[in-house]
Amino acid sequence: MTEATIKTTSDQPDFGNYVSLLKPRVMSLVVFTAAVGLIVAPGSMNIVLAFASVLFIALGAGASGSLNMWWDADIDSIMKRTQGRPVPSGKVSANNAMLVGLWMSVLSVGMLGLASNWFAAGLLAFTIFFYAVVYSMWLKRSTPQNIVIGGAAGAFPPMVGWVAASGSISYEAIGMFMLIFMWTPPHFWALALFMNEDYSKAGIPMLTVTHGKRSTRNHILTYTILLTPFSVGLAFTSIGGPVYFVLSIILSLLFLLGAFKLFKREEKIAIEDNYLEERKVFKFSLFYLFLLFTALLIEASFRSYDVRLIAWPQVF
Repeated sequence: MTEATIKTTSDQPDFGNYVSLLKPRVMSLVVFTAAVGLIVAPGSMNIVLAFASVLFIALGAGASGSLNMWWDADIDSIMKRTQGRPVPSGKVSANNAMLVGLWMSVLSVGMLGLASNWFAAGLLAFTIFFYAVVYSMWLKRSTPQNIVIGGAAGAFPPMVGWVAASGSISYEAIGMFMLIFMWTPPHFWALALFMNEDYSKAGIPMLTVTHGKRSTRNHILTYTILLTPFSVGLAFTSIGGPVYFVLSIILSLLFLLGAFKLFKREEKIAIEDNYLEERKVFKFSLFYLFLLFTALLIEASFRSYDVRLIAWPQVF
């Protein structure tokens, strides 16, 4: 990380800049999936402790974001998409971002252990380590598989929520993990197609930079196909059901259709329409994950009130 490209830090950074360090938009999805993991888990948990557990998982996610901004300050200052972040824009010093990340890591892990159990706390600690060290410091700048392997960091939160409530890992927790893990590559590669210039300037070996956009489009379709059985398969676990099944089928077909359109797209046409289809697939992928986890919540509410629409098979 080089400090030369980072602007001078303001003497009095406001509180909002420190909130931005935590990557609140990314955190919102992490918090939601973690909360769903906790809610759909077996057993009961005191509502106050459940809320506290989700809060501390959120703080852990924020800690990861702050450490990532500290480490990536040099490349963030180069990329248009990230130049306005607190560290490269000089609103928060890199040293302060690191300290915030470290203190929040300790706080979130320790408090989650006290609020739920130390298994969940250990898993949260590993998640922070994986995102900040394995992904940010190693994978992101060294391999085009950065998103594929690094996607595990974003896939852990529902598992952490599940373990916080149940104290153990099961097929359902692994299923939620795999859903997000397989979703991450096509989601980020769709973004990379229209943000490729940024990654290239920053020297990040994103697949679009190392293998070209044609190969990336092929990979998006392949991973979307691989994602589908994990998405639909959750319907046949104890947390699934007919509502989730129908929605997963519809959303998966739409995702596959979007991925196939990208697969067929010529780069010349994509440039002419300012990557309209690529942007659509990227935005849809966000709704895809949000709606699937919402469906899991709906199924959980049916079970809590003993509502059975039809007899539903549980395979796993």
